[in-house]
Amino acid sequence: MALLRASGPMTRGELVSTIGLSRGTVSTAVAQLVQEGWVDERPASAALSGRGRPPTLLALTQRAGVAIGVDLGRSHARVVLAHLGHEVLAEQARELGESWRATEAVDAVESLVDDVLAAAGVERAGIVGIGLGLPAPLDTSGHSTSITIPPDWVREDPAGALAQRLGVPVVVDNDANLGALAEARWGAGRRSNTLFYIKASTGIGAGLVLDGRVFRGSSGTAGEIGHFTVDEDGLVCRCGSRGCLEVRAGGPALVAQVAHSGAEIASVADLIAAARRGDLACTRVLADAGETLGVALAAVLNIVNPDRVVLGGELGAAGELVLASLRERLGRQALPSAVRSASVVQGQLGERAEALGAVLLVLTEEERFTPPSGQEPTHGRPTTAQ
Repeated sequence: MALLRASGPMTRGELVSTIGLSRGTVSTAVAQLVQEGWVDERPASAALSGRGRPPTLLALTQRAGVAIGVDLGRSHARVVLAHLGHEVLAEQARELGESWRATEAVDAVESLVDDVLAAAGVERAGIVGIGLGLPAPLDTSGHSTSITIPPDWVREDPAGALAQRLGVPVVVDNDANLGALAEARWGAGRRSNTLFYIKASTGIGAGLVLDGRVFRGSSGTAGEIGHFTVDEDGLVCRCGSRGCLEVRAGGPALVAQVAHSGAEIASVADLIAAARRGDLACTRVLADAGETLGVALAAVLNIVNPDRVVLGGELGAAGELVLASLRERLGRQALPSAVRSASVVQGQLGERAEALGAVLLVLTEEERFTPPSGQEPTHGRPTTAQ
């Protein structure tokens, strides 16, 4: 059951080879779990099976419980509900005020959680855990390490407040890490062993997934690429340094660059739309953003050597308007072997990536949701099949 929770639907053959037990032992256990309603069987799609009869996939049922993913952005909240068989059941989003207080965000999230539970016909008691994404660098204990983050977010502890309000364990992570996890499992990074994900929106962050697991570094802050210096004589960044990537290619910086052009541009979405209509100034700004991202990513390719680079966030929606110049810069600046081995692509999950990654945090990192010693879990454990 733990393997199906972490990996999603699998065939009997995949279970046998992964667990290392005999086919007969696995079949007996599976039959018991199916009989008791913990696991169901479904045919694989023709695309997955190739020729011949499609194999049967095994997946956890809703009886095993549900997981919730929450993405709290700088001005929005998104909640996704999925059962432990890796099937999304419902999702909702809501706009929040800028620089929200934790109490306001918890109220909004609680309302959205109730909405998705009602839509799926699930009770709160069925929730096994909640993953929460925040647009802030976080240490291994889930606390922000940056003085540039609004203090209310940290002092009021959104994760702790949400756990107390809903009576459910909550684990928090950086939103870029969650976007990376989602794209690696369900998006543009499938079948990738080393994925580097960039979330380029108001700020710029990144996540690294190695063999299906998020790499967080020794203190939990790996991936803070937004404060990589790309221009030593550039503008002062909110972090106190000059010429950071975020100052040159973050959303507000890009919008400011076309303010004098006469175009009515108030957001990155407006910038992209204008470029697609042929606006030369907006097209140039996006191409320059790709070049600037390429400066920072060249170092990543040389040091980490990923096989997939995925561009997400608001800027990811620009696609080739940014990616073409980004790849060109990498070709000039990174090691040829590192460039050849890395495909640089647009994210597939868009604005849903971080919330979906928060769901996957619950599904794939079960050990972070284990009850304290001596306390029995309330969901997701069979009564007799062990």
